[in-house]
Amino acid sequence: MKLVSLFTGASELDLGFKNAGFEIVGASEFDKKMGETFEFNFPEVTLDRRSTIDVDSKEIPDVDGIIGGASCQSWSGVGRGIDDDRSELFLEYIRVLEDKKPKFFLAENVSVILSSKHRDAFNSFIKAFEKAGYIVSSKLVNANDYNVPEDSLRVFIVGYRKDLNKKFEFPVEHEYNPILNDAIGNLREEIPTKIGNKTNADGLKIANHEHLTSDYSTMYMYRNQVRSFNCPSFPIKAGDRHAPIHPEASKMELMSQNKRILLPGKEQEYRKLSVREGGRIQNFSNDYIFKYNKLSDGYKMVGNSVSVNLVHEIAKAIMNDLK
Repeated sequence: MKLVSLFTGASELDLGFKNAGFEIVGASEFDKKMGETFEFNFPEVTLDRRSTIDVDSKEIPDVDGIIGGASCQSWSGVGRGIDDDRSELFLEYIRVLEDKKPKFFLAENVSVILSSKHRDAFNSFIKAFEKAGYIVSSKLVNANDYNVPEDSLRVFIVGYRKDLNKKFEFPVEHEYNPILNDAIGNLREEIPTKIGNKTNADGLKIANHEHLTSDYSTMYMYRNQVRSFNCPSFPIKAGDRHAPIHPEASKMELMSQNKRILLPGKEQEYRKLSVREGGRIQNFSNDYIFKYNKLSDGYKMVGNSVSVNLVHEIAKAIMNDLK
């Protein structure tokens, strides 16, 4: 079955669906660095570098499915939800669905979209998907329940065209919850970034296996940032200064409410996960290359990604439904 991805990002949705047997025949991504990463890893697919807002539906191939994760920044942090200009991308997604009418679609976003602050907007999106002609299912899932060594909550929305008379059922959670050791226990020999947080691309034995060396912000020190090898990772964040600390480090010491410190005398233990380690936690293999010059772009790609294995589980269920 053929599909197109919108708001492609680092292409984790594309990877998950490709691994489930789907053929990616088109993609769009406005961000320059993410576009370079997609083109390097999917050379067979033509990437449209325009914003989806500027893409006429007639230019999009006729396909069985459309997948995409519209910008989540409008729903997280200081984003203003439905009043944020970036939320318009969700409406553009619905426009394309109404025009192309594929058999199915998949959309995903951050968990906070279900909060009381944004709940009305979320419900309005669901109604818009239904009005576009789809039987819609949605669920908040934890990636760790689907073969991912990370505690990360995401909202998935899957719709089947009404004439198919099917409703998507989310896969059953796995009995085993992966841990950090499963993903990065055998990764060693990382190196720090160059001055100015520039990449060491030519000197790396394992691509992207380099870490940020900046200081820790006061906000970063509010909570423990270390999880041991026998636990799943904290969520991988998009900001380069918010990456979790490597599990070999000692737990940070609580001094008072919202204040922790690195254990005195053990400061050398503390270093942030490398871009490659974050990618491995998100189920990107070592041969998937993130293209960047500054590490901030690498961390952004990894942190904005949904876990590939989680997407794969959902994609397999869709494939089985529609075969």
